[in-house]
Amino acid sequence: MTFADKVIAFNQQLEYTGPPLPNGIRIMNPYREEEDAMIISSQFYRKYYNDNNQRYIILGINPGRFGGGVTGIPFTDPKRLITECGIAYDGKLLHEPSSVYVYEMINAYGGVEAFYSKLYINSLCPLGFTTMDNKGKEKNYNYYDSKELCSTVTPFITDNIKTQIGLGVATDVCFCFGTGQNEKFIRKLNDEHGFFNKIVALEHPRFIMQYKSKSKQAYIDKYLEAFSEI
Repeated sequence: MTFADKVIAFNQQLEYTGPPLPNGIRIMNPYREEEDAMIISSQFYRKYYNDNNQRYIILGINPGRFGGGVTGIPFTDPKRLITECGIAYDGKLLHEPSSVYVYEMINAYGGVEAFYSKLYINSLCPLGFTTMDNKGKEKNYNYYDSKELCSTVTPFITDNIKTQIGLGVATDVCFCFGTGQNEKFIRKLNDEHGFFNKIVALEHPRFIMQYKSKSKQAYIDKYLEAFSEI
């Protein structure tokens, strides 16, 4: 099996079967909820990962509604899917700021083929979460936004890190998107389980786009410097 075959099989079996989530929080599984997510993501992985090469993993938080929650590809919204990856998409052209940043960085790295030949992006929790706000509007929710949710899904997160390492992921270094709660959590898990020799944390793309957009180039440079070590 190629790296692509293994990722596709991983996505096909993704299902949350752990303890019930806290009240008001819903699991988001694009591979079961979005009609085309499995087809689209499979095209993506067969295009960029159809080999047996080892990759270094980047772990985000969990999928958002307008990126991986729609396309099934972490940090890839429908617009970037079409313009950057050259994969057709007939649905609503949703926009995710994190995806904008990630693909600007990928282009600075040398383009999608160069980047994905070495790196594989997913999330600590490969399925997302949503909740409803006071106006009844669905919004993204992070696994660490409540202690109860974090505790509930920790076994699921742990099992899926182990499974993804088995896809053909290098274990000498892991990159983490997020220098706050996500970094803290992955370091704790790594201390307990010894998944990786080293964790390199980078500011989360959403944080950069929301709060540091004027310094975006400096963060891209920081990412590229980190990835130059592999």
